[in-house]
Amino acid sequence: MVQYSQPVDRAFAALADPTRRAVLERLGSGSASISELAEPFGMSLTGMRKHVRLLEEAELVTTEKVGRARLCMLAPYAFEGISTWLQRLDRFAQVVERTKGDR
Repeated sequence: MVQYSQPVDRAFAALADPTRRAVLERLGSGSASISELAEPFGMSLTGMRKHVRLLEEAELVTTEKVGRARLCMLAPYAFEGISTWLQRLDRFAQVVERTKGDR
């Protein structure tokens, strides 16, 4: 069985949640505070902190304390492992397409 690195496993687990995917999309436009991320969801700061913590553990997001706020941003090179895995999946799909008529 193929073993994937833990960061890739954690990244896909984090991406399984639609709120976390939306947070990543928002951060693609630039950094944001936890309260700015929570507001569109009508979510508590504590709830959003949990989502951000999971994204940090998956190495997709970094945070830094700025005054009283915590600023969130996409992690540099965050999606390299995921991209590599998806490229492998694409090659597999190409093989499946080529062999469909071989039965």
